[in-house]
Amino acid sequence: MAMSNSLRNKLIAAAGGGSMLIATVFLGGKDGVEGRVYEPYKDVAGVWTVCDGHTGKDIVKGKTYTDRECDRLMWNDLQPVKKAVDSMVKVPLGEYPRAALYSFTYNVGTSAFSKSTLLKKLNSGDQAGACEELRRWVYAGGMKWKGLMNRRDMERSLCLAESADDLKG
Repeated sequence: MAMSNSLRNKLIAAAGGGSMLIATVFLGGKDGVEGRVYEPYKDVAGVWTVCDGHTGKDIVKGKTYTDRECDRLMWNDLQPVKKAVDSMVKVPLGEYPRAALYSFTYNVGTSAFSKSTLLKKLNSGDQAGACEELRRWVYAGGMKWKGLMNRRDMERSLCLAESADDLKG
C-alpha cells in the first residue's frame, strides 16, 4: 500500500523540522500509519493499546482519549525511542531515514532494534540494505499481517528518502 497523498504532503511539510517531527507526523493522527484510535483496544498481539500505538499500564479502559492526550502520549513515547536509536546508530543519517527508524523502533521496541540485522547493516554502511530489512518485520503473534506489510513498505520509502522530493508520488 502506498502512502496516502495527505500523509505524504504532511511529511514534506515537516521537512526541516527534524526527524522527531517527521516521525510524529508519520505515526500520529488520523493519517498516521498507526491509525489513531481514541478508545483502548487489544491489538493483534493482545496488548492494550490506544491513540497512535501507545501501550502501558497507564491506559484507562473505557476512557475516550482526546487528540491532545494522544499527541502527548506519542511525544512522550518517542523520547526514549529517539534516545535509544540515536545512541545505537553510528553512521550519519538524513531526517527521513532517521524518522523511519524511530517509527520502526517505536513499533518493535528498542531491544528488538538493538539485535536486528537492520542495525548491523546500517552501521556497516549499507543503508539501502538496512532499509530493505524493514520488510522482514511483518509478523505479530506468529502471523504475517497485511497492516504490518503496509507499514513496513511506508517506513522503507521513508528510510530510502534523501529529500522531500523522494516522497512525491
